[in-house]
Amino acid sequence: MRTQPLPDFVSADVDLAGRTTLALPGRAAYVAEVSSCRQLAQLASLRSARRFVLGGGSNVVLSGDFDGLLLQMAIAGRELLAEDADAWYVRAGAGESWHQLVLWTLACGWPGLENLALIPGTVGAAPIQNIGAYGLELADRFQSLEAFDVERGRLLQLDRAACRFAYRDSVFKQQGWHLDGSHVVTSVSLRLPKDWRPLTGYADLAAELDHRRLARPDALQIADAVIAVRNRKLPDPATVPNAGSFFQNPLVSAELGGRLRRDFPELPCHVQPDGRIKIAAGWLIEQAGWKGRDLGRVGMYEKQALVLVNRGGARGSEVMALARAVQDAVRQRFAVELSPEPVLL
Repeated sequence: MRTQPLPDFVSADVDLAGRTTLALPGRAAYVAEVSSCRQLAQLASLRSARRFVLGGGSNVVLSGDFDGLLLQMAIAGRELLAEDADAWYVRAGAGESWHQLVLWTLACGWPGLENLALIPGTVGAAPIQNIGAYGLELADRFQSLEAFDVERGRLLQLDRAACRFAYRDSVFKQQGWHLDGSHVVTSVSLRLPKDWRPLTGYADLAAELDHRRLARPDALQIADAVIAVRNRKLPDPATVPNAGSFFQNPLVSAELGGRLRRDFPELPCHVQPDGRIKIAAGWLIEQAGWKGRDLGRVGMYEKQALVLVNRGGARGSEVMALARAVQDAVRQRFAVELSPEPVLL
């Protein structure tokens, strides 16, 4: 990239510690602050050994310095695209805050995203791992997205089928596009059904609504309850650096799930449409003895065993050492494999 002048939106030798919620040390050779598709087209002519797309930095573990081009997405904008008898259709730029999008739709009277309130990160990052919480996934409200193919210099539109959504998965992860920066999400369109029905089956959410004596909550009340639950369980990255839920809730076979339910009747789990069973990773970690336990300068949060926190001055290698120790402990006790949610960069 030194063989030609850098565009004015590209900076060299950038400190990344303040750009990720785990606050791990590391520098990027180059960072592009991308606020338009036109800028992405300019980057197509640049050659770099590596590219990576960064949203809010809430799902990244820095292993050290990054020797390539980091694309910091800042494409703004949100709008009502259309409305028909069945739904509202909204679109938001990839750089928009996901949580602020949720609050905006609710303020406009368009329910449907309330269970996904307070999930950190940007709109553009949401479809990469098909974010989800409290019985709802992005895929349930997804209409389409636009992505820029950096190598070919063209804008693509992907519908739900093309995104190949699965649990915490999408075509962006399956093809490695989120790692090589070859395809960059620029906007996401959502379908919010007018035949709205509350999703309140998850235990923590149901308990919060019961505490508030809300037998028939509306969407705003559900969002408020979700925010309250998440605030109690998850530390503020500004005071306790973390990456949110560090491990995925594992999906196990019906056979293994049945055996675990017999051996541990209190195990929180949910039967999936395909017969597999989703198990609460936080419960497994707590039972394996890691809730509130530290390994050097990192630890599993004392209020939520699923959250890995930086106690101060930690490095990426320490984060991954703790992750492996937790995985080993859960494997030995329950014969269940835990998969990290964040990307190791």
